[in-house]
Amino acid sequence: MEGNVDQWRREGQSFFRRFLQLVDILDPTTLLASNKEIENAHTLLQSSQLKEVVKDEKIKEAVKLTLSSVHPDTGNVLPTVFRVSAFAPFASPLIIAILLPHKRMKPALLCQLLFQSYSAGYNLANGNKTTCKDEKMPLNKFLLLIGAVSYTTCLGVVPQFVVSRYSFNSPAMYTFFRKILPVPVLAIASAFNVAVVRGSEFEKGVEVTDKNGNVVGISQAAGTKAVKDTAVSRAVLIGTTAAAPTMIVSYLQRTNFIRRFPHALAPIGHVTTILILGLMVPISFSLFPQMGKINKSKLEPLIQANTTEDELYYNRGL
Repeated sequence: MEGNVDQWRREGQSFFRRFLQLVDILDPTTLLASNKEIENAHTLLQSSQLKEVVKDEKIKEAVKLTLSSVHPDTGNVLPTVFRVSAFAPFASPLIIAILLPHKRMKPALLCQLLFQSYSAGYNLANGNKTTCKDEKMPLNKFLLLIGAVSYTTCLGVVPQFVVSRYSFNSPAMYTFFRKILPVPVLAIASAFNVAVVRGSEFEKGVEVTDKNGNVVGISQAAGTKAVKDTAVSRAVLIGTTAAAPTMIVSYLQRTNFIRRFPHALAPIGHVTTILILGLMVPISFSLFPQMGKINKSKLEPLIQANTTEDELYYNRGL
């Protein structure tokens, strides 16, 4: 069993503990660590004497660096831009860009393309890899990735297309398509991005293990649950990040301060978006355990016959 798999399982079975753990490993300074430093930290955690939780500061730093930078299934160091702590810094400017009130379709389309491409790469890098640890990306999966990015990009610009294509005499209709509709559209697009990019987990299944880390079998039911939970998590993250700043900005527009300094509204909106995203990343990532649990009765008959334990574990991914 990978050392960080065991760590995720021991520390992540309550929302509060998961949240505190994620706040710790989302430290952006971990992105500055070299691959050699990360590999040394990972090796340190694999040693037999570190199976129990210890209070040594060096071990704590190794745990933090490993959980934020190493894939729990393969043990490989993740690309810097797709590490756990990289999502907020890299996604923030892209989310701000897609929420801007674009006047033309081309900028809106480009911003959506960049955001959905980054999301697809992040979903692919952090998915469950227990059934394809050494597998190179096949052509059909690459085409599926391109299709997911294309479809979610087009879906994301639907409100902008309607606003650009039609002139609304009703302020209520303009507000609906400019401020209200983009929230559920972006949430759905983000969930769909996860589902399509990680679709192989539906088809091939994922490994399930007992409490000792022994592989019991490969389950499509566990793979389906892993993808569904992650899709919900991502929809909550993006939907809330899109909705909250819009509501706050709408309120501020009615204040005397903004009436006196209208040019301050845009910077306040951008800062609010960054703050909401920074808060929602650990909250949304904590909604479901990284090492998910599933009841044996919900698994395939062959797996049920291979174990006497009532609950089994699997890597949900991010």
